[in-house]
Amino acid sequence: MRHFIFDVDGTLTPSRDKMDPEFKKWFIDQGKKEYFYVVTGSNYEKTFEQMGSALMSTQICYNCSGNSVHLKGVEVYKSEWTLPSNMEKFLEGTLERHPYSEKTGNHIEHRPGLVNFSVVGRNADKEQRQKYVQYDEKTSDREIISNRFNKIYAKHGVLAQIAGETGIDIMPIGAGKSQILTDFNEEDVIYFFGDKCSKGGNDYDIAESLKLWPHGKVYHVKDWTETFKHLREIISE
Repeated sequence: MRHFIFDVDGTLTPSRDKMDPEFKKWFIDQGKKEYFYVVTGSNYEKTFEQMGSALMSTQICYNCSGNSVHLKGVEVYKSEWTLPSNMEKFLEGTLERHPYSEKTGNHIEHRPGLVNFSVVGRNADKEQRQKYVQYDEKTSDREIISNRFNKIYAKHGVLAQIAGETGIDIMPIGAGKSQILTDFNEEDVIYFFGDKCSKGGNDYDIAESLKLWPHGKVYHVKDWTETFKHLREIISE
């Protein structure tokens, strides 16, 4: 049996945006014939906002990197982990001292099983987000913050990973996207699609785990158009 697992931001949709209408229609049609799943760092409300009815074509929606699990809109599991206060103070200090000037609010967002940290803030509009994306590309800002966090706290079992366009996800080691693979059998054929499969990205752990899977295939895509292209090729075989 084959299963298709998808990241959302940058993989099924433009980051923080909605699915392309043509891709969405195709996804819904194929979801009636195939086993589709999504695993994302976002919460369920945001995922539904981006995917709409296409989300109902998936078998399971793994939110917050699998720390919140939904079946057809109903939450069936939620991690109770919370960020220790010393680590939250690290993030507050990082934000306070950070030279980036345009800070929009909602910088430390608590989600089931993880915290999302954003220098520009999750209240940023598209223009503000793109300004920070350009800044991050020039300075490797998120990589530097993640590495600094991990140097201090990885030995305490908590890890920071680059997520989406502007964020950093922070969670216990082992509570990343790879944890969802316990729901599958080793004889299953799994295709995974993600845009942050490189080391330091929040698709990295599941991508690396699937390299050791007996029948696993990883597609490191740059955007949803590549996902759509690969999917059509696989399903038409």
